[in-house]
Amino acid sequence: MPKKSITEPPRRSTIQLSPMAVPKASDVLADDLREKILSGEFPEGTALPPERELVVQTSMSRTTVREALRILEVQGLVRIKAGRSGGAFVQHPDENSMAASVGLLIRGRQIRIDNLLETREGLEPFTARLAARNRTDDDLTTLQALNEEIASATDLAAFLAANVEWHVAIAHASHNELLSGLLKALAPAIYSATENEDFINDEVMALTVRAHTSIIRAIRDQDEAAAERRMARHVHDYAVDVREHEHREQVEIES
Repeated sequence: MPKKSITEPPRRSTIQLSPMAVPKASDVLADDLREKILSGEFPEGTALPPERELVVQTSMSRTTVREALRILEVQGLVRIKAGRSGGAFVQHPDENSMAASVGLLIRGRQIRIDNLLETREGLEPFTARLAARNRTDDDLTTLQALNEEIASATDLAAFLAANVEWHVAIAHASHNELLSGLLKALAPAIYSATENEDFINDEVMALTVRAHTSIIRAIRDQDEAAAERRMARHVHDYAVDVREHEHREQVEIES
């Protein structure tokens, strides 16, 4: 009798594939629109096609289109306007967008006050140097007016508000949008961490006004070295006072 053939079982493949990350359709659409906005293909103020038209043009669902537009809105790249004449309008990021993002990072990561002070000591003196180089007459008027507000502040809240605005105004006077955005985010975070009447008293307020007056004088005279040096001393002295105040509070808590 002929031998029966034995069928061998199929061999198991040894090939291994890695998991594939497939992007969401809304992310793909948002990426495409973002690139067109940032490259200048869609100028600022341009109205994007209505949702219904975007659905037709992209062959994506209305939900996907809406989600993509929300992503761009959160990123500050489109402004959504409701109503009959509404829609999605292109806008370019500015220092406010940057300040908001950095502010969220500071709060979300719970960045320590010491890190904020170190960053400020690194940035603000150079910002003052640029302000002395690039300032306008309007910048000087703003700085002087804010310093007068600080001098006439009758409570802690008014002092802090004017002080924050003064330091941000120095950044504006530098006419460097990156520095301006960073300091716009840093200043409120630093002052909110030191909103304490035991720390900021009449003496601190008076010293602040005198330091600001000296810095404004250097900026007015366009003396870059003096502006940088005086700002460095001002923010360093403030940082030292903050650290000493925190140390005293910690000692009191432990005792």
